[in-house]
Amino acid sequence: MARPRTIDREHVLDCVEQLVHREGVAALTLEAVAREAGITKGGLQYRFGSKDDLMTALIDRWLAAFDASVARHIGPDAGIIDRARAYVLTVSQIDDTTQVRMVGMLVTLLQSPKYLQKIRAWYAGWFNGCDPDCREARQARTAIFAAEGAFFLRSLGFMEMDPGWWKTAFADFQQLILSDPCTP
Repeated sequence: MARPRTIDREHVLDCVEQLVHREGVAALTLEAVAREAGITKGGLQYRFGSKDDLMTALIDRWLAAFDASVARHIGPDAGIIDRARAYVLTVSQIDDTTQVRMVGMLVTLLQSPKYLQKIRAWYAGWFNGCDPDCREARQARTAIFAAEGAFFLRSLGFMEMDPGWWKTAFADFQQLILSDPCTP
C-alpha cells in the first residue's frame, strides 16, 4: 500500500503567488494551482477546500508574517507608540520583490467583500484598546498611514523612490511618533 503524499501548505501558497505574478489573477483556478504545485486538484481541494479557502490562507499567511516581523521588534505588552514604531520599521524593510507581489495580490483580492473585510479587521486591530482621540493614538495612526501610503505609492509605481529616499522617508515617519506624552 502506498503511503499518502503530504501536501506542503506553504509550497502551494508559494505556487499561488508565482502563478498570479506570472499570469495574472485570471489564471488563478484550482486546476492551475494544482498543476503549478505538482499535485492533483483533488489533493488541493482536500487540503484547502475551495479557491476562497486558498485565498484566505494566503491572506492569513501574509498577515501572520507581518505580525511576526512586528513582534520581533517589541515586547508582548507594547503600547500603541511602540507598536506603531515597529509597524513603520517593518514596512520600511519589505523588499521590492515582496512589495510588488503583495500589492498585486492585495489589489486583486480586495475586490471581494469577504477579503476586504478580513483586511479591514486586521487594520482595525492595530488600534483596538486605545482612545482614538489621545495624542499617542493620533501620532501612531499618522505614522502608520504615512508608511502605508509610501508603501502603496512605491509598490504601485505611482512614485519612484530610490533606497536613500525610502530610508529617509521612513525615518521621518518614525519622527512623527514622539516619545514624550503631549497634550492635544
